[in-house]
Amino acid sequence: MKTKSLAELYAGESAEIAGIELQGPAAERLRALGLTDGTKVTKLRAAPSGDPAAYLFRGAVIALRNADAAKIAVVPGDGARV
Repeated sequence: MKTKSLAELYAGESAEIAGIELQGPAAERLRALGLTDGTKVTKLRAAPSGDPAAYLFRGAVIALRNADAAKIAVVPGDGARV
């Protein structure tokens, strides 16, 4: 199972969460929103500067800074939209 970070996904690419390395309130908030291991997530787009980026999971869209997204491990999927 080859993993990469959520920040490394291309716009439109889907993946499955493999682990969250964030600590503290940020990690707790993401888990409370439903971003847990096994959740399918799609990177929708990034800001013109590249940071932050918008991600779709469980019917919700959230923006994450690249520094935070880099601490979330994912297993790339087949590119299917979530």
